[in-house]
Amino acid sequence: MKKHLIPFVAAMVSLAVFGCSETKTPATENKAAETVEKPAPAENTAIEKASPAENAVEGTKTVTLANGAKVIWMQDNQGEKLNPRSLFSDASDSLFASLNMPDGIPASVSTFLVQVDGKNILFDAGLGAFGGQTTKRLEALGINADDITLIYLTHFHADHIAGLITKDGEGKDVKVFNNASVYAGKVEYDAWMNDIPKNDLQKMVMEIYKDSLHLFAFGDSLPNGVLALDAVGHTPGHTVFQFGDLLVIGDLMHGYALQKDHPEINSNYDIDKEKSIKSRKRIMQYARENKLLMAGMHLPPPGFAE
Repeated sequence: MKKHLIPFVAAMVSLAVFGCSETKTPATENKAAETVEKPAPAENTAIEKASPAENAVEGTKTVTLANGAKVIWMQDNQGEKLNPRSLFSDASDSLFASLNMPDGIPASVSTFLVQVDGKNILFDAGLGAFGGQTTKRLEALGINADDITLIYLTHFHADHIAGLITKDGEGKDVKVFNNASVYAGKVEYDAWMNDIPKNDLQKMVMEIYKDSLHLFAFGDSLPNGVLALDAVGHTPGHTVFQFGDLLVIGDLMHGYALQKDHPEINSNYDIDKEKSIKSRKRIMQYARENKLLMAGMHLPPPGFAE
């Protein structure tokens, strides 16, 4: 085993397979929390263009980007999700108390659908059999799983890839998205296939999708103008994706109300804390400088923030 992965592997052994989704529930002050719940539109993003009908589907929010593409937030978890104080060991008691959120920080498990040029592009696939609602949301939007043509994976934790598979009538694990090409980072893939323990799910999913799997490097320009950006730290190959004025940030933040003002605070799911802090600061600055709308897999509903 490579020396630089030893601390990572040791940390992974102590975490359950779900990584960032282990905590399931059944800003500095409240004003900051309200801002998270109802983020203001980015200057070059036309959130208002979504019709009432488009936002009528429960657990979804539709945004129209400057390039005319639509991005739909889909809440993959059931009910309310609050990430507890215990998830943020790096934060002092006084700092956490200043949030005035004693019950926990509002969060979600989310996936995002981009519709452009007649194509349906999915970013992460959610929890799947572990309570995931993504296929239910898609069906409510009038979209069949076979209508998904591209899937981009931010990383390989179970709450991001378990939704790729389901059981057939004979109890065999099979694809959910039969017509989709799946794009995953090579650094992430190599780490899970070779160095990370508790990887049975990851190996199985990648085997099932091997005929439609494409590995990319950071900086690659991917189909439909999607750009893969280095955001390592949460996992070895954690990836952020840019599409026009949208930035899909994956698990860059698990407690937005805390981390938006204190990016030096990690969640306990961030394996390489030093790299995670650097990535969080760099990506947030990049989003601000370029006036990008962030879409995060654990941002509070409705999943968007500036």
